[in-house]
Amino acid sequence: MRHENGLGNSVRSSAVMPFSRSLRSASFCVMLSIAWLVPGSPGQAQNYQFSTIQIEGNNRIGDSAVLSRAGIVRGRAVSGGQLNDAYQNLQASGLFESVAIEPRGGTLVISVVEYPTINRISFEGNARIKDDALAAMIGSDARRVFNPTQAEKDANSIAEAYSNDGRISARVQPKIIRRSQNRVDLVFEIFEGDNVEIERLSFVGNRVYSDRRLRRVLGTKQAGLFRALIKRDTFVAQRTDLDRQMLRDFYNSRGYVDMRISAVNAQLTEERDGYFVQFNIQEGQQFKFGDMSVTSTINGVDPAVYRNIVKAKSGGVYSPTLVETDIARMERQAIRDGIDFMRIEPVITRNDRDLTLDVEYRITRGPRVFVERIDIEGNTTTMDRVVRRQFDSVEGDPFNPREIRASAERIRALDYFETAEVNAREGSSAEQVVIDVNVVEKPTGSLNFGGSFSSTDGVGVAVSFAEDNFLGRGQKLNLTVSTAEDAKRYGLGFVEPSLLGRDVAFGLNLDYVETNSSYATFDSERLTFSPSLSFPVSENGRLQLRYSYEDFEMIARDPAEHGPVIGNDIAAGSQTASSVGYTFSYDTRRAGIDPTTGMLLQFGQDFAGLGGDAKFVKTTAKIVGEKQIFNEEITLRASLEGGALAWNEGTNRVVDRFLLAPSIMRGFEAGGIGPRDQSGSFDDPLGGNLYVVARFEAEFPIGLPEEYGINGGVFYDVGNLWDLSDVNTTGGNIVGEDGSFRHVIGFSIFWETPVGPLQFNVSKALQKETYDEDQSFEVTLRTQF
Repeated sequence: MRHENGLGNSVRSSAVMPFSRSLRSASFCVMLSIAWLVPGSPGQAQNYQFSTIQIEGNNRIGDSAVLSRAGIVRGRAVSGGQLNDAYQNLQASGLFESVAIEPRGGTLVISVVEYPTINRISFEGNARIKDDALAAMIGSDARRVFNPTQAEKDANSIAEAYSNDGRISARVQPKIIRRSQNRVDLVFEIFEGDNVEIERLSFVGNRVYSDRRLRRVLGTKQAGLFRALIKRDTFVAQRTDLDRQMLRDFYNSRGYVDMRISAVNAQLTEERDGYFVQFNIQEGQQFKFGDMSVTSTINGVDPAVYRNIVKAKSGGVYSPTLVETDIARMERQAIRDGIDFMRIEPVITRNDRDLTLDVEYRITRGPRVFVERIDIEGNTTTMDRVVRRQFDSVEGDPFNPREIRASAERIRALDYFETAEVNAREGSSAEQVVIDVNVVEKPTGSLNFGGSFSSTDGVGVAVSFAEDNFLGRGQKLNLTVSTAEDAKRYGLGFVEPSLLGRDVAFGLNLDYVETNSSYATFDSERLTFSPSLSFPVSENGRLQLRYSYEDFEMIARDPAEHGPVIGNDIAAGSQTASSVGYTFSYDTRRAGIDPTTGMLLQFGQDFAGLGGDAKFVKTTAKIVGEKQIFNEEITLRASLEGGALAWNEGTNRVVDRFLLAPSIMRGFEAGGIGPRDQSGSFDDPLGGNLYVVARFEAEFPIGLPEEYGINGGVFYDVGNLWDLSDVNTTGGNIVGEDGSFRHVIGFSIFWETPVGPLQFNVSKALQKETYDEDQSFEVTLRTQF
């Protein structure tokens, strides 16, 4: 294909050259004509009177439109300067490739050559960014007039998009192909170049926290093993602003209120294929809370009442987040007390001698300003009500700036939008405020095809569809089809996070699972239907209420493969359970008060007997804690969990009892500990009605470069599984019914990969029973508590 180089021979980083040599020649001739018209001496002004104005060369643009843009009126005297202005106006209109103005006696001849229209726009050489995405970046449009200035802007936009993707050497060259009827094809020839990666992220001036720890804070990442899959290791200048803010927030939340970033230096390598990025930091000193007090200027407001709400303690590490949380608590109390327009201003007094900050919460009466309305723009998919429910304020409520800032953070946390800006401006009067919400939508759905592996279910293929903003209603929808070697699953999940406009989440789960596991001597089919409601009951507490219907059948694979106890369970056939239950969870991670500490507490019960074949009470409990020490280089975790099953009616089968998987008790196969039926040559795990497991773990760097994403760890697990009360053990030879505690030690390798965090465990059972099935090596997909 032959391209006319109408925009210059080369455009590097989209710098567009003059349109054509003929255009330059025509412009030069016109300027000579204008020079002839304009008097040689400023003192000799000359006017011209034209009885006729003749316009030549215009096809699409009418004579009146040309004259209007030129600013010339027939029959009116014009000066040489006005003729020059007419030429400049026509040239600047962007409609004409060339313009000439020539007086011929009483006739003024305006000759124009119109820019061609764009027949089609195409892109060549692009692979990283698709045509549709590039087309959305440009302002040129097919069937409109070609404008070289706009083409220059379009080339700049494309080059900038590649630069933001880390390809600063990308070149964009716009060219035109002449067609008949004054039409052209506009072609953007693109040389994408290679990614310019961040070879090294370093810090200067940090004494408390290591480079390794600070690199984990940044959104920008250092190029690592999976640089072809991870795009955050490319250098984007605009991203450094966000990185600076993330570093400041990190230090401020840990009491370093004087922390400053003096500069961020980005230097290209000599080969121009990588960047060295360096953050210059001044950490300052760590401050703690000093005296905490509450004062009030509002009659009838007792400061002592609000002082009791303050959770920040003298001597604790200062955190702006904790101050904001205290203010939010006091404002909620004011609403309950019926006090409008109450404002709480934290007054900070600095004590450099003892490195403390005294905090005085001043309660004052704020201005009587109301929310007039909330305007939402840019949400082409997401419904207005999804955004509005992130506000605690509605039209007519008192205006609270702090609450509006918190609402903006909740809107961004939805992760439905590329950007979300929330601003307040004066409304129809000084007592009214309009809240403007401007958002830019982003894709919220995903269709995934991949493989799956687990030590219990084998290798398989997984297909899943997930939509976090279903139909723009803020609802979550998940469809999963997993065909693992030993387990097939078909699942549907749905969540409405704001039922009837309240902070109540409605969930619905429908699952069908078939198992053919090598860890069991039978096959199974299970159908589960479970709707639920979940809502907050305290600042960190949440309660889930649910109903569950389950149809579970154990199917004989080969009678010669299992013992009599499993045979009794299989003989019971399909059994249904209809139950109601609840789970209370207390999670301090939601508040984020102490960034180095987190705790999760869960307690739940299910009561079966509302119809169905089984009647039982199943209780589970878990508590997990995490603490980062040694300047957050080492993470300590501890957990304690247990369960109890009280059976009353129906057949208490192995699939109803607790079976400990490696995810609960490391160092053993699934069902590797607990009661077993060892009748004859059989060795069937039977599970148990009671279990308890404690897990202790430390994670730490092992000296490898941080960009590899590999850390090490050691762990110690101790647990027990026992009790076969209300179990039909007729004909069986049962061992381990009374249980005993097993002890396991081991070390782990944690590896952050693009497909997810992997964990490799190597373990050794210090204490076990002779009939246990231990497992010295295990690979799992790491989960966070």
